[in-house]
Amino acid sequence: MGENLSLFTDASMKEAPLADRLRPQIWEEYQGLSQLDPHLVAQLTAGTGTPPSLVLWGPPGCGKTTFARLLGASFDVDFVEFSAVLGGVKEVREIVKRAQQSSRRTVLFVDEIHRFNKAQQDAFLPHIENGTLILIGATTENPSFSLNNALLSRLRVLRLDAVAYEGLDAIVGRAEAHCGFRFDEEARKRLLAACGGDARKLCNIIEGLEQTLPDNTEVLTDEFLCAALKKADHFQYDRAGDAHYDTISAFIKSMRGSDPDAALYWGFRMLESGEDPRFLLRRMIIFASEDIGNADPRALGLAVSTMQAYECIGLPEGRIPLAQCITYLASAPKSNRSYQAMHAAVDAVQRHRFEAVPLHLRNSPTSLMKEMDYGKEYVYPHDTAEGFAPGVEYLPERLQGQQFYHPSPRGAEKTIGDRLQYWRRLTKESKQHE
Repeated sequence: MGENLSLFTDASMKEAPLADRLRPQIWEEYQGLSQLDPHLVAQLTAGTGTPPSLVLWGPPGCGKTTFARLLGASFDVDFVEFSAVLGGVKEVREIVKRAQQSSRRTVLFVDEIHRFNKAQQDAFLPHIENGTLILIGATTENPSFSLNNALLSRLRVLRLDAVAYEGLDAIVGRAEAHCGFRFDEEARKRLLAACGGDARKLCNIIEGLEQTLPDNTEVLTDEFLCAALKKADHFQYDRAGDAHYDTISAFIKSMRGSDPDAALYWGFRMLESGEDPRFLLRRMIIFASEDIGNADPRALGLAVSTMQAYECIGLPEGRIPLAQCITYLASAPKSNRSYQAMHAAVDAVQRHRFEAVPLHLRNSPTSLMKEMDYGKEYVYPHDTAEGFAPGVEYLPERLQGQQFYHPSPRGAEKTIGDRLQYWRRLTKESKQHE
């Protein structure tokens, strides 16, 4: 139904890449609709009513462009494709002018919409508001950060995930029929694993294989595929984008969940993809204190030592102490009680920042200060049999009795907790005898 008015189509272009030739032409061939709102899917596939303005957010090769084109074909609209990489506000004005003159609604598909700065994005606002344009944006970046709030409030965000294994397998089947050869079972598994949920990468790999296959090849073996992929980089990892934050999140949560195998996988997946080891090491130092804390005080020392070891020896040998530290941190007893105590203490400071320091805790270097009772009745703990002075208060009067630190019953922190309970019991008994 929709008419494609792409501004950037080259009529003299050579035969389209395999990824474009295999692009779904009907909704039934599209992989990934089941993850979306079924009511929206029903409207879009049937072409009923007016399509909403959308932003399609997902990783490369998940089907954002295909989704937009199928939407444009489902409705009686002018469908205009536009790349934020190749055009700017001037081209948007030309599209708006044509849309105002058309008897049909105009759906404008803006690929890489995050490439527009915040001011350029404002150019869409009045035209979405008055209905001149129905905007479909596509981005690999998190819209919360890459789109301004005014534009984001006018769009519905659809999160498209990487293509699932079954969807990729269906694409391989179509590619086999198109190219005239098939993969053996092991080669098929390796191929699906190599593309990381990216349908475009999958098609590009197959197209590259097609060009290097011996004539009359009917079955592509795992041995041939393994050799072809050996020098290629198939990691999906963006050191500055969502993949970066998602992967480091998986790394931290695997260590927190005491799974050294998963922690090793995510950690070395980042390293093998080009991540700076210092980034991982900094996160591990933080983790050792935040998530292990006093349950195993040695963890922080090991993390700092691992950073020093890496600086001394670098890569590739620096991976060895890094692996040791990852497995130790993941396997150590966990406690975030000191981290929680920090926040509780900061909260108390914010609410009681002007409480006076008790006189017995003040320093008294001059005779005048001593006359004013600075340091009076201070008990030096080292002079006691226990190394602890029961009954002495160290918090301001208004905060006395509050406890910020509650040791966990795990690891070395259990011993700390027992010791604190003992000291608190001595303090309670001393006050009862006053």
